[in-house]
Amino acid sequence: MFCVPSTEIGAIMNITKGGLVLFSANSNSSCMELSRRIAERLGVEMGKVQVYQEPNRETRVQIQESVRGKDVFIIQTVSKDVNTTIMELLIMVYACKTSCAKSIIGVVPYFPYSKQCKMRKRGSIVSKLLASMMCKAGLTHLITMDLHQKEIQGFFNIPVDNLRASPFLLQYIQEEIPDYRNAVIVAKSPASAKRAQSFAERLRLGIAVIHGEAQDAESDMVDGRHSPPTAKYVAAIHPSLEIPMLIPKEKPPITVVGDVGGRIAIIVDDIIDDVDSFLAAAETLKERGAYKIFVMATHGLLSSDAPRLIEESAIDEVVVTNTIPHEIQKLQCPKIKTVDISMILSEAIRRIHNGESMS
Repeated sequence: MFCVPSTEIGAIMNITKGGLVLFSANSNSSCMELSRRIAERLGVEMGKVQVYQEPNRETRVQIQESVRGKDVFIIQTVSKDVNTTIMELLIMVYACKTSCAKSIIGVVPYFPYSKQCKMRKRGSIVSKLLASMMCKAGLTHLITMDLHQKEIQGFFNIPVDNLRASPFLLQYIQEEIPDYRNAVIVAKSPASAKRAQSFAERLRLGIAVIHGEAQDAESDMVDGRHSPPTAKYVAAIHPSLEIPMLIPKEKPPITVVGDVGGRIAIIVDDIIDDVDSFLAAAETLKERGAYKIFVMATHGLLSSDAPRLIEESAIDEVVVTNTIPHEIQKLQCPKIKTVDISMILSEAIRRIHNGESMS
């Protein structure tokens, strides 16, 4: 976890004189809270800019101060209108580029369209398209957090700092969950086992994995390949050529690998959006004897009626970070708690501006 040494406060207070400008690309006031927190930690004023929607829904950006020869940091959190959010960022980056900024660093804690980072049948890798658009607009560096897949970094031809929120979530577990030593870290699918293992090793806890859940959109069944290949395709190669037929996949019954009886179950993941899989996991854990269930996730998209479903579920608490603004969801559901990650973002900005290593 990054921290700001007290001996460096004076230097931080004067970084605007060294050519740093901090902008918020959000036109939605509820999305600007993270930008204000970062500015306060850096001891700087937010840059003067207007970002708004025309009556015809076009996005307009007006930068109201000089950025010539300066390091410009553009903070953009993802609102419910994700496409407008993307256009706000692209137009502001391009405006800074044409205004002769020295460098343009995007601070995008949650990278939108990150779930669409794999090829689908007759589809496309949308996160690569978005990465190309950001680079083309003029972005020279990207700061983000807990990318859905680390391979997304390879879609950019600019440096990408993929920060981690796990230190803040681990601290929350240690300080806010009584008797967390009696907990077990749970992966709601085998795909989440690596993240769960990381949490378990740092907390010195056991791990459990739920296996047999319904196939999700990220399974290889929808990536354009046929398993097994069709008979028509085999015959078309050569009449005498026989390709071994693969056994078709079948969803196994739900099983929990690991003991959760009489324990606190802590489900960890990077994104919580459609909560159906989390609710099903919670029910399974309850049936296996878990007496409390927590969900820890970096990005709390919480789309549609997720807050209501969480409130009515067996989940005791959902903990997310403020990479995405969700004050309304918190008001609707007391079970949703937020952890502030502005500290690590502000420290990353300071280090990049001063030319220091992020390691």
